[in-house]
Amino acid sequence: MAEWNEEITEALYQGAWNALIEMGASKRNISRVNVPGSFELPLGAQRLAEQKKVDAVICLGCVIQGDTPHFDYICQATSYGIMKVGLKTGKPVVFGVLTTLNTQQALDRAGGKLGNKGEEAAVTAVAML
Repeated sequence: MAEWNEEITEALYQGAWNALIEMGASKRNISRVNVPGSFELPLGAQRLAEQKKVDAVICLGCVIQGDTPHFDYICQATSYGIMKVGLKTGKPVVFGVLTTLNTQQALDRAGGKLGNKGEEAAVTAVAML
C-alpha cells in the first residue's frame, strides 16, 4: 500500500481487508507492506509476489492530478510496472490505484458515494485465483 495520500489509501486498505475477511480469508494470511508512493508499488509487489507463500498481491495507491505532467508519468509507470510483475511471476497482481482529477473523486472511490475500489481490488484478486 502506498503511503502517499494516506487518508485515501487507508480507506482503500480497509475496504480490501474487509472484503477478504468476508470472502473467507484468514487474518493471518493477509500481509500488509507499505511503500512510500504509488511509483514504488511495482517493486513492493515484485518482492511479495516472488515469495512462495504469497498467492496474490493487491496494489493500493492514489495519484491525484496536479498542474504538471508528473501525474501522467507516475500513472503510466505504476500501471505498467504492476502489470509486468503479474506477467513475470504468473500470480495475480491487482491494480487498485486510484488515478483521479481531484481529492473529492478519490474520496468518492475510497468508501464514498462510488463505493470502495479497495474492496473491488480484493474481489478481483480472489476471482483471479
